[in-house]
Amino acid sequence: MATHPAHVLRVNARELLRQPGARRELVAGLEPADLGLDDDRIVGTIDVGLEAVSSIDGIVVRGAVTVGWRGVCRRCLAEVDGVAVIPVDELYQDDLSDDDAYPIEGDQIDMAAPVRDYVVLELPDGPLCRPDCAGICPVCGADRNDAPCTCDTAVRDERWAALDGFEVDDG
Repeated sequence: MATHPAHVLRVNARELLRQPGARRELVAGLEPADLGLDDDRIVGTIDVGLEAVSSIDGIVVRGAVTVGWRGVCRRCLAEVDGVAVIPVDELYQDDLSDDDAYPIEGDQIDMAAPVRDYVVLELPDGPLCRPDCAGICPVCGADRNDAPCTCDTAVRDERWAALDGFEVDDG
């Protein structure tokens, strides 16, 4: 019987806690479906490189999750892609003494759910092709990154239009 690919992200907590300083590497290249992800923004595999280290206080899991992504620039609609490198630094404890620690439930720590959460939170919802993207002109539709347009894009509130011709006579 074949094991699920995400099972490589499980750590036997009891085994690690028996000996402070014991280490376990969690290295995998997972397909998004292996983590229950169905997101068109993800490109390729999700690369996980973590190390679980037993300490007197619990188990510290550190490393990084790397995921390629693609999307559309929110200003000019150009195709955008990138790679997100997500740092991981988590503490798991039997008896929670640290406010930021997670409980060790049962005999294992399953990093699949936290890795999935890291990926989902890191994927950009509205990426930019570049920080100074000028976007598309709302009047003529020209890409203002290619050439400037001369359209009047001033936002006007018609409720105040009656005051346009008003002049104050101070004298």
